Amino acid sequence: MPIAQLPSRDAAVEAQVFWLRFQKEIAAALILLIVAAVGFAAYRFYINRRNSTAAELLGRAKNPHDYQEVITSYPATPAGASAYLLLAEMQRNEKKFAEANATLQLFVDKYPERDFVPTARLAMAANLESMGKTDEALSIYQQVAVKYANTYNGPLALISQVPLLKATNRIEDARRVCEEILTKYRMPGPQIEGTRDDRMETIWAGEAMRQLRSLKPPERPKPAPGAASLPARPPGPGVPPMIAAPTAPIPAAAPTAGAMSPAGAPTPKKPK
Repeated sequence: MPIAQLPSRDAAVEAQVFWLRFQKEIAAALILLIVAAVGFAAYRFYINRRNSTAAELLGRAKNPHDYQEVITSYPATPAGASAYLLLAEMQRNEKKFAEANATLQLFVDKYPERDFVPTARLAMAANLESMGKTDEALSIYQQVAVKYANTYNGPLALISQVPLLKATNRIEDARRVCEEILTKYRMPGPQIEGTRDDRMETIWAGEAMRQLRSLKPPERPKPAPGAASLPARPPGPGVPPMIAAPTAPIPAAAPTAGAMSPAGAPTPKKPK
């Protein structure tokens, strides 16, 4: 039985038919793609131009008013974020520690994901330290040390606590911080069981060792007063008690010739 063959179709004819049926839709899609590409290019040009202008303005800033202008005019640019930090540094140099902390707090609140947030927090702690607010400064140092332990700011926050703890006579806390640095921030080297510790010293471990050597040694507990006069403890079970050896009585000295008797009369001489 002969097999019926399907009629062959020309591909060019099919493409032409497809174009005639969907030419409007295809043209609209192409126009949208072109408009999107042009819009993205224009947006990138605008962003680059804006960032460049903000950077130029930041480079010319010389006083707090100039930095504030960059912050106000270009808030969403890298230069605008940097202006906060530079303004806070200028305020700190002018001994305006409270204003500097207010500026740094604005930076932290507005750019919480920036890489310089832990640096800003450490600067706030340093300003509090300059204002004599030791407890608040220690609190920030401790928060940074915990939250950013795997960054450069973690060990820096730890070692910054040591002078404050020493100044407040919290020697044991300072020693604990130094030991924590030695535990966490020493680069591991080749370790062989039964040999000495060959871990490489980092700058943080070296500073911790220096601070640790400057601390007073831990005080030993003093004995209670009168401990030396307490009676000796009774011997344990199975141990015979110690008995003092008896001492011989000391004989009285014989009276010498010419010595006076108790009654005041001269002592008689012995007969020959």
